[in-house]
Amino acid sequence: MINQTAIGIDLGATNIRVGLVQGGELVQVENCQLPEDKSVMSILNKMGEMIETVDDGAEHIGIGVPSVVDSAEGIVYDVQNIPGWEKVHLKDLLEEKTGKQVYLNNDANCFALGEWMFGNGKGKKNMIGIIIGTGFAGGIIIDGKLYEGRNCGAGEFGMIPYKQSILEHYCSGQFFTRLVGVRGEEIYEKAMNNDSPSKKLFQEFGKHVAEAIKIVLYTYDPESIILGGSVSQTFPLFQKGFEQELKSFGFTNSLKNVEITISKTKHIAILGAAALCANHINVNHTEK
Repeated sequence: MINQTAIGIDLGATNIRVGLVQGGELVQVENCQLPEDKSVMSILNKMGEMIETVDDGAEHIGIGVPSVVDSAEGIVYDVQNIPGWEKVHLKDLLEEKTGKQVYLNNDANCFALGEWMFGNGKGKKNMIGIIIGTGFAGGIIIDGKLYEGRNCGAGEFGMIPYKQSILEHYCSGQFFTRLVGVRGEEIYEKAMNNDSPSKKLFQEFGKHVAEAIKIVLYTYDPESIILGGSVSQTFPLFQKGFEQELKSFGFTNSLKNVEITISKTKHIAILGAAALCANHINVNHTEK
């Protein structure tokens, strides 16, 4: 696990969160909104200020971003909702600015790695972490290692064709906006106030999520599947539909042996980003 001192950065569409992780514990967190112009240099400068605030001798920085990532070259492409971030050599820029070793990956891979090191995935050899929010994507741990694929595209379950569309349109917050033209938060409020049509929508949503989980089970047969992201926290509302649909999974014994949980790990995005550092350090030591 992560015993080194490392800095984790969660770059989101509206906020930057930076934390210092020491001995496997998050000891300090800084949070601020993105600069108004959201330019590369403005965000980079803000990151630099926040890193200086939390730094306590860390040699490594890990950063998670909501985008397509070339993790080997340290390039991020088309960061969601941040204009001008079509192709950014973030690793090189941040290393030049801080003098520290930088590792980066997409947010779903960071989530899976963070849960494996700090959360519900501890002690598991094979697990899948899935973020259910505005999108639907996962990170894959196989034999105790993060599996990214050739182009860091492994785990993009949301892009799998489903019902004349793709899974993401049915298994994320997009289900509500596309089906009824209303934000999921509004449906959630109504459902919590016992509105019957809203509660039924969540049950239907749960069935679609179960279909996605069945695909994951048939493909990877993991020990553990951990659901995270904002929409996953509404699980009590879609649990019944989810569990009913999951019963149709073809391999009964496999279903009994998999552990499906909802992430409750605080600051998992920062912890997952910091976990990138330990992951790379451990891999390098193993290879040597």
